[in-house]
Amino acid sequence: MAEARCPASCGELIQGWILGGEKLISCPINWYSHVSITEGKPLPSERPRMRQMVNLILNAFGEPTDLTKGLCIELESTIPVAKGLASSTADIAATAKATAALLGQSLSHEVIAQLCVKLEPTDSTLFDCLTLFDHQTAQTQVTFQWKPDLDILLLESPLNLLTEDYHRLDRHSLLIEQADKLDASLRQFQLADAQQDYYRLGEAATLSAIACQPILPKPLFQPLLDLVEHTGIYGLNVAHSGSVIGLLLDRRLHDVDYLYWALSQAPFVQHYPHLHLVKMASGGVS
Repeated sequence: MAEARCPASCGELIQGWILGGEKLISCPINWYSHVSITEGKPLPSERPRMRQMVNLILNAFGEPTDLTKGLCIELESTIPVAKGLASSTADIAATAKATAALLGQSLSHEVIAQLCVKLEPTDSTLFDCLTLFDHQTAQTQVTFQWKPDLDILLLESPLNLLTEDYHRLDRHSLLIEQADKLDASLRQFQLADAQQDYYRLGEAATLSAIACQPILPKPLFQPLLDLVEHTGIYGLNVAHSGSVIGLLLDRRLHDVDYLYWALSQAPFVQHYPHLHLVKMASGGVS
């Protein structure tokens, strides 16, 4: 048996038109997909893209394709799907590493990224560091060394949106229109990384979230911005191709109980009925 895990992402810190194309910086959190690959009969409940990844790995190492019939994929994950939490990336990236390990092989994060984008747009959670990433081609990978010690109050909406449905939207002109905001967002992010400045990090994420509104609007976005301002937390981020929102904060400095209370009131509770206090985590498939 071989095992691996990959974290979820609370949406993105940044996503939009950057350096001539759409790119993102994921926001890894301490929720994980755990995958184990064993010799055995495939389970009827397995997720199709995980099997597709097994087959990609077998092909990459020159193994017979029939070998897939004798491999069992087991998944342990509580990451909600179709919310913008990078559940699919976590599943297939962990599957890649576990399958390679079962074959006695290893894969770099860069190779895992290249394999993942063959199956679907991919989040940068599979890298050890926060990474500016071309999630459709894997050609751009710019890493940042700061690993923020950040708490996130994750607002889960009942709305579902599959990543492939988002990428079918005609959004090119809207992305171009918001490019200046993304330039400003990236500059703030670079300063935040250089200075380890949480408020600049929050500003970068908030600017990107504002730029996302014309493309994929989030309910009650302005009241949530007002709540950020009122409570003095660092900022907010969104799932640019999903429905979740993250409030960026430090539970030692900010009044989390007040945030829970405020978000339990109408109209917030109708749109975001499930709240989760999570932490930003190191990325990477391990």
